[in-house]
Amino acid sequence: MVDRSPDKLSLFSLTAMVVGSMVGAGIFNLPGRFANATGPFGAIIAWAIAGTGMYMLARVFQTLAEKRPDIDSGVFAYAKAAFGDYTGFLSAFGYWLGSCLGNVFYWVLIGSTLGRFFPGLFGDGSSATAIIVSLIGIWAFHFLILRGVQQATFINTIVTVAKIVPLLVAVLAFIVFFSGAHFSENFFGGVGMPEKTMLQQVRDTMLVTVFVFIGIEGASVYSRYAKTRSDVGSATILGSVAVTGLMVAITLLPYAVAPRAAIAGVSNPSLAGALELAVGHWGAVFISIGVLISVLGAYLAWSLICAEVLFMAAGSNDMPRLFGAQNSNRVPANALWLTNSVVSLFVISTYWSRDAFNIMLDMTSVAALLPYLLVAGYGVLLARSGVGYEQAAGERGRDQVIAWIAAIYTLFMFVAAGLKYILLLAVLFAPSTALYFWARREQKARLFTPVELVIFAVTMIGALIGLYGLVTGMITP
Repeated sequence: MVDRSPDKLSLFSLTAMVVGSMVGAGIFNLPGRFANATGPFGAIIAWAIAGTGMYMLARVFQTLAEKRPDIDSGVFAYAKAAFGDYTGFLSAFGYWLGSCLGNVFYWVLIGSTLGRFFPGLFGDGSSATAIIVSLIGIWAFHFLILRGVQQATFINTIVTVAKIVPLLVAVLAFIVFFSGAHFSENFFGGVGMPEKTMLQQVRDTMLVTVFVFIGIEGASVYSRYAKTRSDVGSATILGSVAVTGLMVAITLLPYAVAPRAAIAGVSNPSLAGALELAVGHWGAVFISIGVLISVLGAYLAWSLICAEVLFMAAGSNDMPRLFGAQNSNRVPANALWLTNSVVSLFVISTYWSRDAFNIMLDMTSVAALLPYLLVAGYGVLLARSGVGYEQAAGERGRDQVIAWIAAIYTLFMFVAAGLKYILLLAVLFAPSTALYFWARREQKARLFTPVELVIFAVTMIGALIGLYGLVTGMITP
C-alpha cells in the first residue's frame, strides 16, 4: 500500500505514541491493585517477571521491524505471515477488541475519578450519569479524529508530556515522605492482610502488569507513518524502558508511606488515595486532575490505534473492504465508526456489571495476550528461517532465545489469567466469524485450511462453554 501522507512521524513522536499508549489508566491504579495482592517483596518479583517478559517482547517488535520492513501494522500482520490468514484475522480482531475494551476501561476510570468529588452522580464509574458523560466524550473524540490523524497525533504528543508531570510529582512526594519503618513492615505482606503464598501473591498481580504494558507496540502499529523505519524499533525500546521504571516506582514507593492495608483500601484511582495518605487531600485532587488528562490522552491514542488496525486489516484483505475506506483527511472513517459504536455498547453494558473497573481491566489484558503470543511465535520462526538475516547471521541464535522467552512469558500470563477470562474472550470472539466470512467471500478465497478449521472449531467450542457458564451463573462477569 502506498502511503501518500505528506507528514511523517519522527523518533520523538513515535516514542510519544508508545509512552502515550502505555501511560494511560492502568498506572494510576497500580498502588491499590498491588497492595491488594502483595507486599514490596512480591511486587519486586512480579515486576522482574513482567519487566523481563515485556522487554523481550519489545525486542521482538524491534527485530521484526528491522528484519521485515515490508510488513506494516505489525501486530496482526506478523501473525498472518507466520500462521496463515485465519490466525492473522483472529490476531487483528483480538487486538482491536482488546483496544476497544481498554477504551471502555478509560471511561470507567474517568467516571470513578469524578466519583471522588461527586459520588452521588458518578459513583464507581458505571452509574447512569457516568455512562452519559462517557458517551458524550466518546463521540466528541470521534469527530476530532475524523479531522485528521496528524492533528490527533500532535495533540497526543502534547498530552503525553503534560500527563507525565503528576506522576513525577507523586514519585518525588513519596520519596520525601519515605518511611523505612513502613516499608520494612509491609515488605513480606504487612499487617491485617489475608495470608497467601508468595506464588499466589505474584499471580494476582500478573494481569495488571499486562494491562499497563499494553501499548508497547504503539510505534509498530504506526510504522507506515515513520520518517525512518529504524525509528520504530528504537521508539519501542526507549518508550518501554522509560515507562517500566516509572511504573516500578509508582508501585513500590507507596509501601513506604502507609500500612499496606490502608493502601489496599483506597478507592480508584488508587494513586490519588495513596498520595493523599502521604501529603493530604491536595494530593488526591492533583492526581485526579492528572488522571483525567492522562486517560483522555491515552483514549485518543488508542482510538487511533483501533481504527488503524481495522483499516490495515482491510487493506491486506483480512477484514471487509468497507473498513479500508478513508475520508478526505485520510482517516479510516468506517473503521472509526465501528470502533466507537462497539465502545459505546460496552460502556452501556457496564451499568449491569458488579465490578466494571476490574472486569474491563482484566479482559483487556487477556485480549492482548493472543496477538502478543503470535508476534513472539513469529519471532521464533523468523530467526529459525534466516529470512532477513542474510547480512547478520550471527544474530539468529540471540533473537531466537529472546523470542522464546517472550513466548513463554505470554503463555504464563494465560495460565495466570485463568480459564474464566479465556472462555469469556472466546464468547467475544465468536461473532467475529461473520466478519471473516464476509472478507473471504469478497476475495473469493477458501475459508479454512485443515489446521485453521481445527482452530475455528476450538474457538467455537470455547465460546459455547463460556456462553453456557454465563447463562448458568458458573461464570460471573
